[in-house]
Amino acid sequence: MVRSIMVAALAATATALSASRHAARNVELFTIDLGSGETQIVTEEEKWALKKEGKTFMDITNHPNLASSASPKRAVAAVAYPSAMAQEDTVKSLIGKLDKTYAEEKLTTFSNFFTRFYLSDQGKQASDWLLSEVQAVLEASGAKGASAKAFPHNWVQSSIIATIPGKSTDKIIIGAHLDSINQRNRTGRSPGADDDGSGCVTTLEALRVLLTDPKIVAGEGLNTLEFHWYSGEEGGLLGSGDIFDAYSENKTVVKAMLQQDMTGFGSNPMGVITDRVDSGLTAYMRKVIDAYTEIGYVDSQCGYGCSDHASAMAAGYPASFVIESAMDITNQDIHTDRDTIDKINWDHLLEHAKMVVGYAYELTFAEL
Repeated sequence: MVRSIMVAALAATATALSASRHAARNVELFTIDLGSGETQIVTEEEKWALKKEGKTFMDITNHPNLASSASPKRAVAAVAYPSAMAQEDTVKSLIGKLDKTYAEEKLTTFSNFFTRFYLSDQGKQASDWLLSEVQAVLEASGAKGASAKAFPHNWVQSSIIATIPGKSTDKIIIGAHLDSINQRNRTGRSPGADDDGSGCVTTLEALRVLLTDPKIVAGEGLNTLEFHWYSGEEGGLLGSGDIFDAYSENKTVVKAMLQQDMTGFGSNPMGVITDRVDSGLTAYMRKVIDAYTEIGYVDSQCGYGCSDHASAMAAGYPASFVIESAMDITNQDIHTDRDTIDKINWDHLLEHAKMVVGYAYELTFAEL
């Protein structure tokens, strides 16, 4: 115990000295949370160096309450999920409408932006394009009270939130991140076809199909359905941090959040992430995969702050993350100019879309 206290004190002293040294040079500083109570104060370049080393973290500079060491720590809300599927006939009918051609067309355009880096003008153009696509889907459906809006940040690229109201304002959320990065050259070509263009298009196609259901369109769901596309994930979960911290401060009720980050590579079973997630919702996702997909799953781990579900958890919301495969066999070309559309397996992407449709429809109509 004494040794632990001494180590913690030495770490705090080192962090303070580092901050003082950077402040003396008038360098902008960021506070990052690496989990287990470990935070560091870093420069922009130091932050990206950690990313290159494969370190995952949350940038909590503007949201200290999201830190793993925050006190009092936000407890994740307890939700009792259904023990079995209750909407199988409708869901199976809906997943029969999923369209690989539509998904390929949209991902081709999305990955053709030179980069979607969140600090770039091209990144802003990409988020503006995606917002227009989401709005077109909503308008075509005529969904009662539905909306799609930009969620602005203090950088140029916006996040996007699409809302399909239900009988209550309690939210069922599907998330993906819309930014991309080339870690060798942040101003270089960054198609991000798999990371996370695939997740963005998976959720867009699931949204399109769900809005062919007359009950969803009429607002008859028991819960409100939201689709999120986050900016700045590659910079430390920045966009989702802004959104979920704001939801927590406004006492917004979120019953479930599912993250879709990389859904299009390979033909292996899906990877159900088991660390930094809600165990009850994760158990439910295994049932959804069994009921509505054909490729099955394996459990896997991805580390603290590996994608935007971690922001939801940090804000006190139950979240889950299902990725394209076990983490050790995911796409190795991400964060480079080689993350291109020719690597996408469209059948695999549609398996994720089936899961999203099942998750969204079942929980929209579930009493939670």
